[in-house]
Amino acid sequence: LRRALERDQFHLHYQPQMCLATGSVHSVEALLRWQHPQLGAVSPAEFIPIAEDSGQILQIGEWVLRTALAQLKAWRCGGFPGLTMAVNLSAIQFRQPQLPELVSRMLAEFDLPPDSLELELTEGVAVDDPHAAVATMDQLHARGVRMSIDDFGTGYSSLSQLKRFQIFKLKIDQSFVRDLGNDINDRAIVSAIIRMAQALGMRTTAEGVETEGQLAFLREQGCDEAQGYHFSTPLPAPEVEAFMRRALH
Repeated sequence: LRRALERDQFHLHYQPQMCLATGSVHSVEALLRWQHPQLGAVSPAEFIPIAEDSGQILQIGEWVLRTALAQLKAWRCGGFPGLTMAVNLSAIQFRQPQLPELVSRMLAEFDLPPDSLELELTEGVAVDDPHAAVATMDQLHARGVRMSIDDFGTGYSSLSQLKRFQIFKLKIDQSFVRDLGNDINDRAIVSAIIRMAQALGMRTTAEGVETEGQLAFLREQGCDEAQGYHFSTPLPAPEVEAFMRRALH
C-alpha cells in the first residue's frame, strides 16, 4: 500500500447517480480501486482501514480528489456542463484543519465552481466530534462546497446535531433499500428519511437500487436520486461517459 500511489496502481471508477424526475445523470460518485500486480484487485474494505491507520489516507485522499476533479473538468467541457462529482472523505481527512483550504485550492486549479463538488461523510465522522464537525462544515459551506451524509440511518446521529450540520444531501443506506419490496419497516424508515430530508431542505439519494420495484417506491416517496446496479455498476471513466451519453437521448 505504501508504494501503490507512486507505482500508479490506484484508479477511479465512477457510479452514476440518476435523477428520478428526469432519468438523466446529475452526478457521479468517485470510487477508489487498487489493482496490485500480484494480489490482483484489492477490496477497498480491506485497504482503506489500513490506509487510515497508517496515515496514508491523506495522500491517497488528495490523489482521489485531484483525479476526480480533473475528470469532472473534462466531462463538463465535453458535453456535460451541469455534472457534479461526489467524493468520499475519510474521518482523518475531515479532521485535517487545512481541508477547506485544500478543497478550495483544487477547485481553483481546475477552474470548477464549488457547487460542482459534493463531499460524502459517513454519519460516524460527524457524530464523533460534533463541534469540530460543525466548524469544518460551516467553512466548507461558506466556500460553496456541498456535503452529504453517506449510509444515513446506520449510525447514531442525533437529530439535534443534524439540523446544525450544513448538509446538502442524505444518502439512504442500501441496507434499507434492499428489502423495500417485502419489509414494511424498511419502507417506513425510507419514507421517514425522505420526509425528514424534505422538511429540512435536504436532497436524498438512495444507494444500492437493484430492482424496478425499489425504484418505483422511491419515486413515489419523492426521493431525488438513486444509484445502484439497476442502472449501472461503478465503471471506468470511458464507460461512464458512454452511459451518460446514452442517458441524454
